[in-house]
Amino acid sequence: PGLYDVIFLNDGITTMEFVVKVLKQIFGKTPEQAQNITMRIHQDGQGIVGSYTHEVAEQKGIETTLAARQENFPLQVKVKKQ
Repeated sequence: PGLYDVIFLNDGITTMEFVVKVLKQIFGKTPEQAQNITMRIHQDGQGIVGSYTHEVAEQKGIETTLAARQENFPLQVKVKKQ
């Protein structure tokens, strides 16, 4: 099976702290990795946060969206085939 990229879109409302937290908790990134990815999303407007099988990518996207909505953030997550 092919891999799918999980992509976060920068929105100007979701805090960088929240994105770092999600990257560590849901995507298993180290604090340094999470910070670097967050900065790339902030600078480029979007960024790939990980590549997984379709099921795993979809699940992580759903978990991230639920976590964002619980904190009232509009963070958008896309899952795209490589």
